[in-house]
Amino acid sequence: MTPEQTFGQLLGLGKSWNVVESRFEAESSTFFLKVEETPELWPEESARVGTPVTCHDHVEPMQWRHLNVFNKECVIVCALPRGRRGDDSKVYRVTPPWEGRSKHFTQEFEAFALTLMREMPVKRAGQILGESDTRMWRMLFAHVKAAHARLSFDNVVWVGGDEMNRRKGHNYLTVFADLLAKRVLFATPGKDASVWEAFAAELLRHNGHPKAIQYVAIDMSPAYIKGVSDNLGNAQVVFDKFHVIQNVVEACDRVRKIESRSNAGKRDLLERTRWMWLKNRVNWTEKETQKWESMALERCVTGMAYEMRLVLQGIYQWKDVGEARKLFGNWCAWVQAMRERTGELLEPMARAARMILSIVPKPVESRRFKNHGFAVFLGAFSPRLSTSPSFFFEWMPRAFNAEQA
Repeated sequence: MTPEQTFGQLLGLGKSWNVVESRFEAESSTFFLKVEETPELWPEESARVGTPVTCHDHVEPMQWRHLNVFNKECVIVCALPRGRRGDDSKVYRVTPPWEGRSKHFTQEFEAFALTLMREMPVKRAGQILGESDTRMWRMLFAHVKAAHARLSFDNVVWVGGDEMNRRKGHNYLTVFADLLAKRVLFATPGKDASVWEAFAAELLRHNGHPKAIQYVAIDMSPAYIKGVSDNLGNAQVVFDKFHVIQNVVEACDRVRKIESRSNAGKRDLLERTRWMWLKNRVNWTEKETQKWESMALERCVTGMAYEMRLVLQGIYQWKDVGEARKLFGNWCAWVQAMRERTGELLEPMARAARMILSIVPKPVESRRFKNHGFAVFLGAFSPRLSTSPSFFFEWMPRAFNAEQA
């Protein structure tokens, strides 16, 4: 058996194609396999297109990178034939069986490259394969485009949407995910209401329907709320826990800043405590715990705001929706009452409470998404609780008593 016959069997070319020459160039350390079509190609091509096809001419020789042979690069070289259809005389280039989606690589090479790119950065995979990352990205995009065209959205009923910054500056991308199947569905530039119109159109293109969407989990962006209302008429909006708690965490930090500026005696006490208020109490260091105990003696309003945030986290653990809805209302009333007692210091928390009161029961329903990977999709986290909801009932009378003392 000749080397050409061996390579023909390794490539699985069949009877329509034949390796006519194989050579090794020591200077470039590369195997070159020259392939030509055989007469059997045209009956096969005629059966494929459903009309007689004859050879019209040949294009200039092209090259495809193949898997390495004996640790040496391997390149297939072929002047592809162009066929002429018998019914309309249309001339087209015949697609060889080894060609991948990027037209620079064989199918086998692309399969290996995709495996590497799934495990490492594209640039590193290109370095291993000896290819530029430009060609690697082009090949990857071709496969993603083909796979996305085959997607079916007929079972999509729970959707999550969130924006991400794709480069420096205000260059945002909105990503949509199926919360039940835990997969990305669609991405489009922008973060205004029009992105939901684009998503609704994408649903229709993939055998889905905007009216089939039951729940949509988003942040509290007015543009997103309007987009969902205008394009997904049957969907119930759910504000995810991460963004609700994030608003309260930011309000707590603003309380810290206001208290530091307004009270010189507490400025030193609150100095270098910014990161402390971002943690749950179980994650505090010993030094931070001691700091907290000294703040309790000084009755820091920042500490009160922090306790309010922990209580709000605890409400999310209630399994009874009706009871949780009532607790959300009680929490908002508690914050407003303490705002009236302490003055302007708690105004950021009061604003957060008014925001939460305006969206109840929507935050309560977010427990529906607990087991559907919404936090993973948004890049969010679910903080560990450092207090139980019962602490809410213990802290309220203690706070009022301390205020009266």
